[in-house]
Amino acid sequence: MTLRTTHRVATTVAGAALLLAVSGCAGASPSATAATPTSEASESSGPSATLQASASASSTPDQVTTPGTWTARQNLITPRNGHTATLLLDGRVLLTGGDPADGSGPLVSAELYDPRTGSWTATGSANEVRSGHTATLLPSGKVLVVGGYGAIGPLASAELYDPEGGAWATTGSMIEARAYQTATLLRDGTVLVAGGSFAISGAPLASAELYNPDSGIWTATGNMGGVRAGHTATLLSSGDVLVAGGFSGGEAGPAGPDPLASAELYDPERRRLTAAGHMHEGRSQHTATLLRDGAVLIAGGGYDPLTTVERYDPTNGSWTVAAPMIEDRRGHTATVLPDGKVLVAAGFNSSRGLVASAELYDPESGTWTATGGMIEARDGHTATVLLDGRVLVAGGSGNGYLPASAELYEPGNGS
Repeated sequence: MTLRTTHRVATTVAGAALLLAVSGCAGASPSATAATPTSEASESSGPSATLQASASASSTPDQVTTPGTWTARQNLITPRNGHTATLLLDGRVLLTGGDPADGSGPLVSAELYDPRTGSWTATGSANEVRSGHTATLLPSGKVLVVGGYGAIGPLASAELYDPEGGAWATTGSMIEARAYQTATLLRDGTVLVAGGSFAISGAPLASAELYNPDSGIWTATGNMGGVRAGHTATLLSSGDVLVAGGFSGGEAGPAGPDPLASAELYDPERRRLTAAGHMHEGRSQHTATLLRDGAVLIAGGGYDPLTTVERYDPTNGSWTVAAPMIEDRRGHTATVLPDGKVLVAAGFNSSRGLVASAELYDPESGTWTATGGMIEARDGHTATVLLDGRVLVAGGSGNGYLPASAELYEPGNGS
């Protein structure tokens, strides 16, 4: 099964673009700031997947912990999978590209979610169709969209979205065409793009390159120690970038068959990648989340979905096993909430297929607890923390279809 094909089935969707880059999983974009957080004008009348925690007879009301709740939002204009979601500086969320429900090929369209109204509106269409691309918020407020699969294969092209007018403009093309790469905004404002696949057959790359927003030019930087796609890239507190997992095989797709356990560190000063040890298990379609203490939480993934979790400590370069998740999953999302806990939502489960369940990781206690389940089971979706701390989930793959739905997570008093 090719990388392109895996985006069109309900049970496995690439999560490399992870990343990454915009929802807290990859740490690629700066935190958006505003004088006053925005909030929605009214709550949806749609169904809610609220779960109420039970209290013992001896419990008092202030001892009851309530899990978070999910509420349905207005449907997307276009159902999509393999898209990106980017939190803009004004608090809106930009969705770009992806694959449509009818399997007709990648999309050129984009749409905006406005938290003040809870609605989606169309915005300017990109210059090229894309799926499995990356989208990175630049310090200027513009969004850099790079690579991905186009009409006939991976793309080298890149373009910029300007939220002010909703217009797209082409910028310099990458040195190599690639899809399912990672894109990470570095502290100096440049963007590091690493790995990815350069052919429909899924053959990965070892190369990396840097985008300069001032000139619009790409330059080669140090190669990775080996080829990989479907990996994660996390900007550390030091400014280095942790690249972890992925796969190096050909046509098996982003979930396997042989996920990598290796990791590397990119040093922006020396512009080179060096080995950063090995995870305890090979992973692809996993998540990587920067915690408040500077550690990176790696969860799930794998050809056969994993419950296992591990932490990378950048102070000594060590990998340690953490408490496992409640459910095994891949193609899920992991999002840091305002209180520092990590929300893991949905994904593909080895015994139940696509799941709607969600759970919370508490870095202080190192434990996982169940929270309210989503309304729809899905994987390959996006999860974006809004300025008011709620989490917007959109699109992805459902059980044999692409859901047009979007859902909003409201943290409970236990997150």
